[in-house]
Amino acid sequence: MNEGMSAIVKTMSVLLIMPMTIFGMYVIIHGHLTPGGGFPGGAVMATMMAMLFVAFGAEKSKKFLGKGSLSTIESLGLLAFAAVAFIGIQATFFSNFLANSASYFGMSISYGPNPGYLNSGGVLPLMNLAVGIEVFAAITAIVLVMLTYREEKS
Repeated sequence: MNEGMSAIVKTMSVLLIMPMTIFGMYVIIHGHLTPGGGFPGGAVMATMMAMLFVAFGAEKSKKFLGKGSLSTIESLGLLAFAAVAFIGIQATFFSNFLANSASYFGMSISYGPNPGYLNSGGVLPLMNLAVGIEVFAAITAIVLVMLTYREEKS
């Protein structure tokens, strides 16, 4: 039915894919240092997908990224979150096993003020990434279903 928006809207939405993806990943990765994290970063990236769905129409969007693939991505995000939670089970559930381990994401931090080091979050950046993937896929699937339903009713 709907072929999407004008060429200007389509062009601008394609040009904004990369900046919005980078900003969403920035919010996810820096979630343990600044306000943000997996949920708002995933929502930013889902907003980018919603913009593309509106610009190009639901039919092209379903061919590009269907509900089945979004469900798979969402499940992978949930599994990654649960896996990180269970890896530290030898101490406790959700144990921060990378903190102060001198490995990646386990940099030791001295007491007192510091600028906030990206690789000092332990398992928090991994959990933020898993939540970001899950939220991205879930919100994108919801928007796709809503847009598909709207176009079927028209």
